[in-house]
Amino acid sequence: MHFRNRLVHSLRSTNHEFRVFMLFKASISSLKVAWRKDPKLDQAIENDKKWKQCARVVKEVLNEPGQAIPLHYLEKRRERLGLQVKIKTFLDWNPGLFDNYLDRVRPKSEPVTFVRPSERLRQFLEEESRIFVNNEPLLVSKLCKLLMMSKDKVVSADKLVQVKREFGFPNDLLVNLVPKYPEYYNLIGEPGEGKSFLQLVRWNPEFAKSVIELRAEEESRLTGIRTRPAFNWKLPPGFFIRKEVREWIRDWMELPYVSPYADVSHLDQSSREMEKRNVGVFHELLSLSLYKRVPIPILGKFSDEYRFSNAFSNVFTRHSGIFYTSLKCGIKTSMLREAYKDGELIDRDPLLEIKDKFLELLAEGHRQKDERLRLQREMVQEDMKMMAVNNNELDLHKNEEELLDEEEDAVL
Repeated sequence: MHFRNRLVHSLRSTNHEFRVFMLFKASISSLKVAWRKDPKLDQAIENDKKWKQCARVVKEVLNEPGQAIPLHYLEKRRERLGLQVKIKTFLDWNPGLFDNYLDRVRPKSEPVTFVRPSERLRQFLEEESRIFVNNEPLLVSKLCKLLMMSKDKVVSADKLVQVKREFGFPNDLLVNLVPKYPEYYNLIGEPGEGKSFLQLVRWNPEFAKSVIELRAEEESRLTGIRTRPAFNWKLPPGFFIRKEVREWIRDWMELPYVSPYADVSHLDQSSREMEKRNVGVFHELLSLSLYKRVPIPILGKFSDEYRFSNAFSNVFTRHSGIFYTSLKCGIKTSMLREAYKDGELIDRDPLLEIKDKFLELLAEGHRQKDERLRLQREMVQEDMKMMAVNNNELDLHKNEEELLDEEEDAVL
Protein backbone atom coordinates (compact mmCIF):
# COMPACT_ATOMS: atom_id res chain seq x y z
CA MET A 1 0.00 0.00 0.00
CA HIS A 2 2.87 2.35 0.92
CA PHE A 3 4.66 1.47 -2.33
CA ARG A 4 1.46 2.13 -4.29
CA ASN A 5 1.07 5.60 -2.72
CA ARG A 6 4.67 6.43 -3.54
CA LEU A 7 4.14 5.25 -7.12
CA VAL A 8 0.97 7.37 -7.52
CA HIS A 9 2.80 10.41 -6.08
CA SER A 10 5.75 9.82 -8.42
CA LEU A 11 3.46 9.54 -11.44
CA ARG A 12 1.59 12.70 -10.44
CA SER A 13 4.89 14.54 -10.03
CA THR A 14 6.14 13.28 -13.38
CA ASN A 15 2.85 14.17 -15.06
CA HIS A 16 3.03 17.68 -13.57
CA GLU A 17 6.59 18.21 -14.83
CA PHE A 18 5.62 16.84 -18.26
CA ARG A 19 2.50 19.07 -18.33
CA VAL A 20 4.58 22.13 -17.41
CA PHE A 21 7.17 21.26 -20.08
CA MET A 22 4.51 20.71 -22.75
CA LEU A 23 2.70 23.88 -21.69
CA PHE A 24 5.93 25.86 -22.08
CA LYS A 25 6.57 24.33 -25.52
CA ALA A 26 2.99 25.13 -26.50
CA SER A 27 3.39 28.73 -25.37
CA ILE A 28 6.39 29.18 -27.63
CA SER A 29 4.79 27.62 -30.67
CA SER A 30 1.04 28.15 -30.43
CA LEU A 31 -0.13 29.58 -27.11
CA LYS A 32 -1.19 33.17 -27.78
CA VAL A 33 -1.56 35.98 -25.27
CA ALA A 34 -4.00 38.64 -26.42
CA TRP A 35 -2.66 42.19 -26.65
CA ARG A 36 -4.64 44.71 -24.66
CA LYS A 37 -4.45 48.48 -24.87
CA ASP A 38 -3.18 50.36 -21.81
CA PRO A 39 -4.34 53.99 -22.27
CA LYS A 40 -2.22 55.36 -19.41
CA LEU A 41 1.04 53.96 -20.77
CA ASP A 42 0.09 55.05 -24.28
CA GLN A 43 -0.45 58.56 -22.94
CA ALA A 44 3.07 58.59 -21.49
CA ILE A 45 4.42 58.29 -25.04
CA GLU A 46 1.95 60.87 -26.36
CA ASN A 47 3.02 63.35 -23.67
CA ASP A 48 6.62 63.25 -24.88
CA LYS A 49 5.71 63.62 -28.54
CA LYS A 50 5.69 67.44 -28.71
CA TRP A 51 9.01 68.17 -27.00
CA LYS A 52 10.78 65.34 -28.86
CA GLN A 53 9.63 66.95 -32.08
CA CYS A 54 11.21 70.21 -30.95
CA ALA A 55 14.41 68.34 -30.08
CA ARG A 56 14.55 66.87 -33.61
CA VAL A 57 14.33 70.33 -35.19
CA VAL A 58 17.03 71.63 -32.82
CA LYS A 59 19.31 68.73 -33.74
CA GLU A 60 18.72 69.40 -37.44
CA VAL A 61 19.85 73.03 -37.11
CA LEU A 62 22.81 72.21 -34.84
CA ASN A 63 24.11 69.67 -37.37
CA GLU A 64 24.33 72.36 -40.08
CA PRO A 65 27.68 74.04 -40.84
CA GLY A 66 27.86 77.13 -38.65
CA GLN A 67 24.70 75.93 -36.86
CA ALA A 68 22.52 78.05 -39.17
CA ILE A 69 20.20 77.16 -42.04
CA PRO A 70 17.98 79.09 -44.49
CA LEU A 71 14.34 78.91 -43.43
CA HIS A 72 13.21 77.60 -46.82
CA TYR A 73 15.81 74.78 -46.65
CA LEU A 74 14.41 73.73 -43.29
CA GLU A 75 10.90 73.86 -44.76
CA LYS A 76 11.91 71.29 -47.39
CA ARG A 77 12.86 68.87 -44.58
CA ARG A 78 9.57 69.30 -42.74
CA GLU A 79 8.15 65.91 -43.74
CA ARG A 80 11.34 64.08 -42.72
CA LEU A 81 11.22 65.86 -39.35
CA GLY A 82 7.64 64.69 -38.84
CA LEU A 83 6.12 68.18 -38.67
CA GLN A 84 2.46 68.57 -39.57
CA VAL A 85 2.70 72.37 -39.85
CA LYS A 86 4.95 74.73 -41.76
CA ILE A 87 8.31 75.57 -40.21
CA LYS A 88 7.32 79.22 -39.72
CA THR A 89 4.22 78.14 -37.79
CA PHE A 90 6.31 75.71 -35.74
CA LEU A 91 8.75 78.50 -34.83
CA ASP A 92 5.84 80.78 -33.86
CA TRP A 93 4.45 78.04 -31.62
CA ASN A 94 7.83 77.39 -29.98
CA PRO A 95 9.46 80.78 -29.40
CA GLY A 96 12.84 81.03 -27.70
CA LEU A 97 14.50 78.18 -29.60
CA PHE A 98 15.84 80.11 -32.57
CA ASP A 99 16.63 83.59 -33.82
CA ASN A 100 15.88 84.76 -37.35
CA TYR A 101 18.20 86.98 -39.39
CA LEU A 102 18.75 87.94 -43.02
CA ASP A 103 21.76 86.71 -44.99
CA ARG A 104 22.75 85.60 -48.48
CA VAL A 105 23.01 81.93 -49.46
CA ARG A 106 25.52 82.97 -52.17
CA PRO A 107 27.53 86.20 -52.44
CA LYS A 108 25.35 87.83 -55.12
CA SER A 109 21.99 86.28 -54.21
CA GLU A 110 19.12 88.12 -52.54
CA PRO A 111 19.07 88.04 -48.72
CA VAL A 112 16.83 85.33 -47.22
CA THR A 113 15.73 84.44 -43.70
CA PHE A 114 18.13 82.19 -41.78
CA VAL A 115 17.51 80.29 -38.55
CA ARG A 116 20.12 79.90 -35.80
CA PRO A 117 20.08 78.86 -32.10
CA SER A 118 18.92 81.55 -29.70
CA GLU A 119 21.05 82.66 -26.78
CA ARG A 120 18.77 80.74 -24.41
CA LEU A 121 19.19 77.58 -26.48
CA ARG A 122 22.99 77.99 -26.36
CA GLN A 123 22.79 78.33 -22.57
CA PHE A 124 20.78 75.10 -22.47
CA LEU A 125 23.45 73.33 -24.56
CA GLU A 126 26.10 74.41 -22.05
CA GLU A 127 23.90 73.09 -19.24
CA GLU A 128 23.47 69.81 -21.15
CA SER A 129 27.26 69.42 -21.37
CA ARG A 130 27.54 69.98 -17.63
CA ILE A 131 24.94 67.28 -16.92
CA PHE A 132 26.79 64.80 -19.14
CA VAL A 133 30.06 65.51 -17.29
CA ASN A 134 28.40 65.10 -13.88
CA ASN A 135 26.89 61.75 -14.94
CA GLU A 136 29.94 60.36 -16.72
CA PRO A 137 30.36 57.41 -14.30
CA LEU A 138 26.75 56.41 -15.07
CA LEU A 139 27.41 56.63 -18.82
CA VAL A 140 30.55 54.50 -18.49
CA SER A 141 28.70 51.81 -16.53
CA LYS A 142 25.78 51.81 -19.01
CA LEU A 143 28.09 51.31 -21.97
CA CYS A 144 30.02 48.56 -20.17
CA LYS A 145 26.77 46.79 -19.29
CA LEU A 146 25.60 46.84 -22.93
CA LEU A 147 28.89 45.20 -23.93
CA MET A 148 28.91 42.74 -21.02
CA MET A 149 25.47 41.38 -21.92
CA SER A 150 26.45 40.77 -25.55
CA LYS A 151 27.43 37.38 -26.92
CA ASP A 152 31.10 38.12 -27.60
CA LYS A 153 31.44 41.29 -25.51
CA VAL A 154 31.47 43.22 -28.81
CA VAL A 155 28.74 45.50 -30.21
CA SER A 156 28.57 47.36 -33.51
CA ALA A 157 29.74 50.93 -32.89
CA ASP A 158 27.40 52.23 -35.57
CA LYS A 159 24.43 50.59 -33.86
CA LEU A 160 25.40 52.20 -30.56
CA VAL A 161 25.43 55.60 -32.25
CA GLN A 162 21.96 54.91 -33.65
CA VAL A 163 20.54 54.18 -30.17
CA LYS A 164 22.38 56.88 -28.20
CA ARG A 165 19.15 58.85 -27.68
CA GLU A 166 17.41 55.82 -26.17
CA PHE A 167 20.10 55.30 -23.53
CA GLY A 168 21.07 58.92 -22.96
CA PHE A 169 24.53 58.80 -24.51
CA PRO A 170 26.05 62.11 -25.71
CA ASN A 171 26.56 62.85 -29.40
CA ASP A 172 30.34 62.59 -28.98
CA LEU A 173 30.11 59.10 -27.46
CA LEU A 174 32.77 57.53 -29.70
CA VAL A 175 34.85 60.67 -30.17
CA ASN A 176 35.31 61.78 -26.56
CA LEU A 177 33.84 59.36 -24.01
CA VAL A 178 35.20 56.05 -25.35
CA PRO A 179 38.84 57.22 -25.82
CA LYS A 180 38.89 58.48 -22.21
CA TYR A 181 38.47 54.93 -20.89
CA PRO A 182 40.92 52.62 -22.71
CA GLU A 183 40.82 50.32 -19.69
CA TYR A 184 37.21 49.49 -20.60
CA TYR A 185 36.77 50.00 -24.34
CA ASN A 186 38.57 49.24 -27.57
CA LEU A 187 37.19 50.82 -30.76
CA ILE A 188 37.85 48.66 -33.82
CA GLY A 189 37.51 50.18 -37.30
CA GLU A 190 36.19 53.58 -38.39
CA PRO A 191 32.66 54.50 -37.25
CA GLY A 192 30.26 55.32 -40.05
CA GLU A 193 31.54 52.67 -42.45
CA GLY A 194 29.33 49.88 -41.07
CA LYS A 195 32.30 47.78 -39.97
CA SER A 196 33.31 49.38 -36.69
CA PHE A 197 32.92 47.65 -33.35
CA LEU A 198 33.24 48.51 -29.69
CA GLN A 199 34.94 45.79 -27.68
CA LEU A 200 34.98 45.30 -23.92
CA VAL A 201 38.54 45.32 -22.60
CA ARG A 202 37.99 44.61 -18.92
CA TRP A 203 35.15 42.88 -17.07
CA ASN A 204 34.03 44.86 -14.03
CA PRO A 205 32.15 42.62 -11.56
CA GLU A 206 30.51 45.69 -10.01
CA PHE A 207 28.71 46.31 -13.32
CA ALA A 208 27.69 42.65 -13.71
CA LYS A 209 24.63 42.94 -11.51
CA SER A 210 21.22 43.54 -13.00
CA VAL A 211 18.57 45.88 -11.63
CA ILE A 212 16.66 42.84 -10.37
CA GLU A 213 19.70 41.41 -8.57
CA LEU A 214 20.50 44.77 -6.97
CA ARG A 215 16.87 45.10 -5.87
CA ALA A 216 16.96 41.65 -4.24
CA GLU A 217 20.20 42.52 -2.43
CA GLU A 218 18.67 45.75 -1.12
CA GLU A 219 15.55 43.94 0.12
CA SER A 220 17.73 41.33 1.83
CA ARG A 221 19.73 44.08 3.53
CA LEU A 222 16.61 45.89 4.76
CA THR A 223 14.69 42.82 5.97
CA GLY A 224 17.53 40.58 7.06
CA ILE A 225 15.92 37.78 5.05
CA ARG A 226 17.57 36.46 1.90
CA THR A 227 15.46 37.59 -1.06
CA ARG A 228 15.56 35.69 -4.32
CA PRO A 229 15.92 37.79 -7.50
CA ALA A 230 12.55 37.82 -9.26
CA PHE A 231 10.55 39.82 -11.77
CA ASN A 232 7.69 42.05 -10.71
CA TRP A 233 4.66 40.63 -12.52
CA LYS A 234 1.46 42.64 -12.27
CA LEU A 235 -1.32 43.54 -14.68
CA PRO A 236 -3.36 46.74 -14.28
CA PRO A 237 -7.04 46.50 -13.19
CA GLY A 238 -9.29 45.14 -15.91
CA PHE A 239 -6.59 43.07 -17.62
CA PHE A 240 -7.22 39.33 -17.65
CA ILE A 241 -5.40 36.35 -19.13
CA ARG A 242 -6.59 32.80 -19.72
CA LYS A 243 -6.21 30.12 -17.05
CA GLU A 244 -3.64 28.06 -18.98
CA VAL A 245 -1.48 31.15 -19.44
CA ARG A 246 -1.73 31.99 -15.74
CA GLU A 247 -0.58 28.46 -14.89
CA TRP A 248 2.31 28.73 -17.31
CA ILE A 249 3.35 32.10 -15.86
CA ARG A 250 3.16 30.74 -12.31
CA ASP A 251 5.43 27.79 -13.13
CA TRP A 252 7.78 29.93 -15.22
CA MET A 253 8.18 32.48 -12.42
CA GLU A 254 9.29 29.66 -10.09
CA LEU A 255 12.32 28.99 -12.30
CA PRO A 256 15.65 30.36 -10.99
CA TYR A 257 16.50 33.83 -12.23
CA VAL A 258 19.15 33.85 -14.99
CA SER A 259 21.31 36.96 -14.92
CA PRO A 260 21.66 38.77 -18.27
CA TYR A 261 25.40 38.93 -17.53
CA ALA A 262 25.76 35.16 -17.07
CA ASP A 263 27.32 32.88 -19.70
CA VAL A 264 24.41 31.02 -21.33
CA SER A 265 26.22 29.45 -24.27
CA HIS A 266 25.29 26.02 -22.86
CA LEU A 267 21.54 26.72 -22.88
CA ASP A 268 19.23 25.54 -25.64
CA GLN A 269 17.47 28.38 -27.47
CA SER A 270 14.04 26.80 -26.91
CA SER A 271 14.54 26.00 -23.22
CA ARG A 272 12.63 27.59 -20.39
CA GLU A 273 15.92 28.79 -18.91
CA MET A 274 16.77 30.61 -22.14
CA GLU A 275 13.34 32.23 -22.08
CA LYS A 276 14.11 33.39 -18.53
CA ARG A 277 17.45 34.78 -19.66
CA ASN A 278 15.93 36.61 -22.65
CA VAL A 279 13.31 38.26 -20.46
CA GLY A 280 16.13 39.25 -18.11
CA VAL A 281 18.09 40.83 -20.95
CA PHE A 282 15.08 42.80 -22.18
CA HIS A 283 14.29 43.89 -18.63
CA GLU A 284 17.86 45.11 -18.15
CA LEU A 285 17.99 46.88 -21.52
CA LEU A 286 14.77 48.75 -20.76
CA SER A 287 16.03 49.54 -17.25
CA LEU A 288 19.19 51.08 -18.74
CA SER A 289 17.17 53.19 -21.19
CA LEU A 290 16.24 56.78 -20.36
CA TYR A 291 12.47 56.30 -20.34
CA LYS A 292 12.36 52.58 -19.49
CA ARG A 293 10.97 52.00 -22.97
CA VAL A 294 12.57 51.29 -26.36
CA PRO A 295 11.01 50.88 -29.83
CA ILE A 296 11.02 47.15 -30.66
CA PRO A 297 12.65 47.67 -34.09
CA ILE A 298 15.62 49.29 -32.30
CA LEU A 299 15.93 46.28 -29.99
CA GLY A 300 15.80 44.08 -33.08
CA LYS A 301 18.98 45.69 -34.39
CA PHE A 302 20.88 43.83 -31.66
CA SER A 303 19.50 40.34 -32.35
CA ASP A 304 22.93 38.98 -33.25
CA GLU A 305 24.75 40.58 -30.33
CA TYR A 306 22.24 39.38 -27.70
CA ARG A 307 21.13 36.07 -29.26
CA PHE A 308 17.52 37.15 -29.89
CA SER A 309 15.41 34.82 -32.01
CA ASN A 310 13.50 36.02 -35.07
CA ALA A 311 10.29 35.93 -33.03
CA PHE A 312 11.79 37.78 -30.06
CA SER A 313 9.00 40.41 -29.99
CA ASN A 314 6.50 37.76 -28.83
CA VAL A 315 8.27 37.83 -25.46
CA PHE A 316 6.70 41.21 -24.67
CA THR A 317 3.08 40.06 -25.09
CA ARG A 318 3.79 36.65 -23.56
CA HIS A 319 5.05 38.40 -20.43
CA SER A 320 2.46 41.18 -20.37
CA GLY A 321 2.73 41.52 -16.60
CA ILE A 322 6.35 42.67 -16.99
CA PHE A 323 6.20 44.53 -20.31
CA TYR A 324 3.67 46.52 -22.28
CA THR A 325 3.77 46.91 -26.06
CA SER A 326 2.48 50.30 -27.15
CA LEU A 327 1.38 51.01 -30.73
CA LYS A 328 1.41 54.80 -30.37
CA CYS A 329 2.96 56.95 -33.11
CA GLY A 330 2.82 54.07 -35.58
CA ILE A 331 5.65 52.08 -33.99
CA LYS A 332 5.75 49.19 -31.53
CA THR A 333 7.43 50.25 -28.29
CA SER A 334 8.22 47.95 -25.39
CA MET A 335 7.70 49.54 -21.96
CA LEU A 336 8.67 48.36 -18.49
CA ARG A 337 5.45 48.31 -16.46
CA GLU A 338 7.09 48.59 -13.04
CA ALA A 339 8.80 51.87 -14.07
CA TYR A 340 5.44 53.65 -14.42
CA LYS A 341 2.59 54.51 -12.10
CA ASP A 342 -0.69 55.81 -13.56
CA GLY A 343 1.14 56.53 -16.80
CA GLU A 344 3.85 58.63 -15.11
CA LEU A 345 7.50 57.58 -15.15
CA ILE A 346 8.57 57.01 -11.53
CA ASP A 347 11.91 55.27 -12.15
CA ARG A 348 13.76 58.37 -13.37
CA ASP A 349 17.21 58.23 -14.90
CA PRO A 350 19.53 61.02 -13.62
CA LEU A 351 20.16 62.04 -17.24
CA LEU A 352 16.51 63.06 -17.53
CA GLU A 353 17.63 66.35 -15.99
CA ILE A 354 18.48 67.28 -19.59
CA LYS A 355 14.84 66.83 -20.60
CA ASP A 356 13.70 68.87 -17.61
CA LYS A 357 15.99 71.74 -18.61
CA PHE A 358 14.75 71.58 -22.21
CA LEU A 359 11.12 71.70 -21.05
CA GLU A 360 11.99 74.74 -18.92
CA LEU A 361 13.44 76.38 -22.04
CA LEU A 362 10.22 75.72 -23.99
CA ALA A 363 8.04 76.88 -21.09
CA GLU A 364 10.01 80.13 -20.76
CA GLY A 365 9.53 80.82 -24.46
CA HIS A 366 5.78 80.23 -24.12
CA ARG A 367 5.59 82.51 -21.06
CA GLN A 368 7.33 85.31 -22.90
CA LYS A 369 5.05 84.85 -25.89
CA ASP A 370 1.97 84.93 -23.64
CA GLU A 371 3.31 88.08 -21.96
CA ARG A 372 3.81 89.78 -25.34
CA LEU A 373 0.30 88.83 -26.38
CA ARG A 374 -1.08 90.15 -23.08
CA LEU A 375 0.69 93.47 -23.53
CA GLN A 376 -0.54 93.69 -27.10
CA ARG A 377 -4.12 93.04 -25.96
CA GLU A 378 -3.79 95.68 -23.26
CA MET A 379 -2.43 98.19 -25.78
CA VAL A 380 -5.32 97.43 -28.14
CA GLN A 381 -7.79 97.84 -25.28
CA GLU A 382 -6.18 101.14 -24.29
CA ASP A 383 -6.34 102.34 -27.90
CA MET A 384 -10.01 101.36 -28.05
CA LYS A 385 -10.69 103.23 -24.82
CA MET A 386 -8.89 106.30 -26.15
CA MET A 387 -10.86 106.08 -29.36
CA ALA A 388 -14.09 105.79 -27.35
CA VAL A 389 -13.16 108.81 -25.23
CA ASN A 390 -12.26 110.80 -28.33
CA ASN A 391 -15.50 109.76 -29.99
CA ASN A 392 -17.47 110.81 -26.88
CA GLU A 393 -15.69 114.15 -26.84
CA LEU A 394 -16.43 114.64 -30.52
CA ASP A 395 -20.08 113.72 -29.96
CA LEU A 396 -20.25 116.09 -26.97
CA HIS A 397 -18.63 118.89 -28.97
CA LYS A 398 -21.03 118.21 -31.83
CA ASN A 399 -24.03 118.28 -29.50
CA GLU A 400 -22.86 121.58 -28.01
CA GLU A 401 -22.53 123.09 -31.49
CA GLU A 402 -26.00 121.86 -32.42
CA LEU A 403 -27.47 123.43 -29.25
CA LEU A 404 -25.78 126.74 -30.04
CA ASP A 405 -27.13 126.62 -33.56
CA GLU A 406 -30.63 125.93 -32.24
CA GLU A 407 -30.35 128.86 -29.80
CA GLU A 408 -29.20 131.20 -32.56
CA ASP A 409 -32.10 130.09 -34.72
CA ALA A 410 -34.52 130.75 -31.84
CA VAL A 411 -33.19 134.28 -31.32
CA LEU A 412 -33.55 135.08 -34.98
